[in-house]
Amino acid sequence: MSQSLDRALTLVGELATGPKTLDELSGVIEVHKSTTMRLLRTLESHRFVQREGVHHYRLGTALFDLANRALEERDVRRSAENALRELNARTGYTVHLASYEDGEVIYIDKYDSTHPMRMYSRIGRRAPLHCTAVAKILLADLPEPRRREVAHTIDYVPLTANTITTPDAYLAELDRVRSAGYAVDNAEHEDFIHCVAAPIRGARGEVVAAVSLSVPKVLLDFDGLLGHLPDLLATARAASVECGWSPRD
Repeated sequence: MSQSLDRALTLVGELATGPKTLDELSGVIEVHKSTTMRLLRTLESHRFVQREGVHHYRLGTALFDLANRALEERDVRRSAENALRELNARTGYTVHLASYEDGEVIYIDKYDSTHPMRMYSRIGRRAPLHCTAVAKILLADLPEPRRREVAHTIDYVPLTANTITTPDAYLAELDRVRSAGYAVDNAEHEDFIHCVAAPIRGARGEVVAAVSLSVPKVLLDFDGLLGHLPDLLATARAASVECGWSPRD
């Protein structure tokens, strides 16, 4: 990779964590401030970086524009929109849409809860592979050798008392997901939230995305969450049809 491009991308990544000074950014890429300034000026001219005050910088508007364009190009996001929006309106709970790409599960759409307690997830954020319902749905669809390969590369950080912590347990969970047709996160990622997810399929029957319903435990217990499973599965089915899937009798 071009050294200048590598440094510029590193600066953009660093600014994603919040505004930084010229000195801080120079320290990150380990070059003189004059070199950092030249890179920042180029990024600023293309609106990837915005200057605040004399020596403070933050992300520019071009990145948000590109992110929105990229998301709009995802057919599954547009195709599933009506079904997911209606599920959110019926239940009042948070609805997520996630996809799997390059070994990561990414939230590509979100419909916020209408209840006072809301989730702080966001579009573009990665979902942990071992403890989220959407990730289980997406990984369960992988061919068996690939599932096993991915399972043995995961860092099984125990985030709650319910988090899966071994490859064998995770593979067994994926087998259950494939058999049941849905996945749960029973307070595995965050101990005060539980989720249930279902697959959205494409024209060839492959899983192209996962839709989930996420609820704080204080608003709804786990049995109550599973009571919404038929509605979630119907939503996933409707979204799948819009994505080109043809249900079989």
